[in-house]
Amino acid sequence: MRMDDEPADRQRAVSAAVRRFPQFELAIHRLMGRSEGFQDICEELAEAELALSRIDKVPPALREARRAEWKELVDRLVGEVGAVLHADAARKPHIIPWPPRRN
Repeated sequence: MRMDDEPADRQRAVSAAVRRFPQFELAIHRLMGRSEGFQDICEELAEAELALSRIDKVPPALREARRAEWKELVDRLVGEVGAVLHADAARKPHIIPWPPRRN
C-alpha cells in the first residue's frame, strides 16, 4: 500500500463499520485511532465488501463459490466489529449508543 492511500483506506474502513453500526459512530472513530487491531478488522471488512460488490466480474464458473466465500467473510468481520463495539460499550456503561437498541 502506498502511504498516500492510507487516509482513503481509513475512511473506507470507517464507512464500512458505520454503515453496519451507525449507533456506534463515535466509538468507531475513537477506536480507529486507538486500536490498530480494530482498524485492521474494519479495513478487512471494507476490502471484503468491495470484493463482494465486484463479484460479477469473476468468471461465471467461479462466481457463486466466490460470492459465498466473500459473503461469509463479510459476515464474520461484521461479527468481529460488533463484538469489539459491544465490549467497548460494556466497559463504559455511562455511554449509551444512539439510537438505543431495541430487544
